[in-house]
Amino acid sequence: MKAFPRSLTVTVRPALIAALLGAGALLAGCDQLGIEDPAKVAAAKVAEGKAIGGACRNALRAIEDCYALNPKAQKAAVYDGWREMDEYMRENKLEGTRPLVAGPQASRPGAAASDEEEESPRTAKGQVGEKAPAKGH
Repeated sequence: MKAFPRSLTVTVRPALIAALLGAGALLAGCDQLGIEDPAKVAAAKVAEGKAIGGACRNALRAIEDCYALNPKAQKAAVYDGWREMDEYMRENKLEGTRPLVAGPQASRPGAAASDEEEESPRTAKGQVGEKAPAKGH
């Protein structure tokens, strides 16, 4: 076997090193090209699920309602967020806040609608404790 001339190996090595450094620089810029890192995507989904769970607990929603309202969220992450917020609220003796958005029953087709006027925590004008204006008047 013939060995390469020394002059050829000297020129190949710097070219190889430059090519490897260039490839490394290109791979580092994948985020700028729109190529998502699977680990970052998974971490973002977990964080979003925990935020959803914490918000559900603060809104006094049952965990089952939280799952039903957020079917695309990871259930384990939602549960972790709900449980962490529950512990935090119990330790600090905090009260939750009632959501102003209708519950899951209101969005289901065939849900029984009440003809009676109900007291609303806020009216259309945002005043607390007054009855909502009657429909059709």
